[in-house]
Amino acid sequence: MPGTSVSVQHLTKRYGETVALDDISFDIARGELFGFIGPDGAGKTTLIRILTTLLLADTGTCSVEGFDVVKNYRKIRKISGYMPGKFSLYPDLTVAENLKFFATIFGTTIEENYDLVRDIYQQIEPFKNRKAGKLSGGMKQKLALSCAMIHKPEVLFLDEPTTGVDAVSRLEFWDMLKRLKASGITILVSTPYMDEAGMCDRVALMQNGRIMTISSPQQVIRNYPLSLLSVKAGDIYNLLGELREYPGVHSVYAFGQSAHVAFTGRIIERETLLGFLRDKKHESVEVEPITATIEDCFMELMNTPPPAPPQKREGSATVA
Repeated sequence: MPGTSVSVQHLTKRYGETVALDDISFDIARGELFGFIGPDGAGKTTLIRILTTLLLADTGTCSVEGFDVVKNYRKIRKISGYMPGKFSLYPDLTVAENLKFFATIFGTTIEENYDLVRDIYQQIEPFKNRKAGKLSGGMKQKLALSCAMIHKPEVLFLDEPTTGVDAVSRLEFWDMLKRLKASGITILVSTPYMDEAGMCDRVALMQNGRIMTISSPQQVIRNYPLSLLSVKAGDIYNLLGELREYPGVHSVYAFGQSAHVAFTGRIIERETLLGFLRDKKHESVEVEPITATIEDCFMELMNTPPPAPPQKREGSATVA
């Protein structure tokens, strides 16, 4: 399914003195599952609201399936499905009533497009007479996705759809997105969860209204330029500070109960590092080479000024 589904060129949006989006540009292919990955305040919600014609940009142009978001906003609303981050269905209507309402306002019926939402809706159909406000987080999520899909959209916009949802429901949700993608729908999803990046065809890593990189998750990881170790010890707080004193250390970040330590050199003397930490009175020290995650890549990109033009840096670590 060739062609461009979404195009954004030199988009800028400010709220007073705050720059929410800073001259961003990208294209998304038709049928692609594309992720916007970044923390709160990165500009993800602002971008999706502009693309769904709910917000006007200050400068730049955007199109969805060839329609301009300003001139052709009515057409875009007919061909788009939108699931905002906050549950926004009618809590006093039942599950069935919400789905019927959204089908009706788009001039269709549940029966006409039931095949589109069957896999999703069947999971909540036993509760079809329950008011939406009484559903669990996972069921609210499935109902919202069903309502966004019931009019057979060409493009689906999902703004942090898994925030506040348990881990099992998050995995189930991404399985549903993969099935929807297989039907040819273009899907744009924003998330603060770095682990969800790996489920997208391509990702845009965002910070402070800027896109730091756009690539496949695998390519983002391959481009990670540093040597990386996982270091564990009993006193994680002091461990972080003392690792930053070690020669050749580029950065140190806490990842759960371990520290991810990035080195600029290609060869790391593991025994020397162990001796250094033992001299600092650390006990039960574990040092292992690891492959970078998307979160490691994000932290590095966030603290490194982007080259102009971007240059791929090669090299991998050897732990001696």
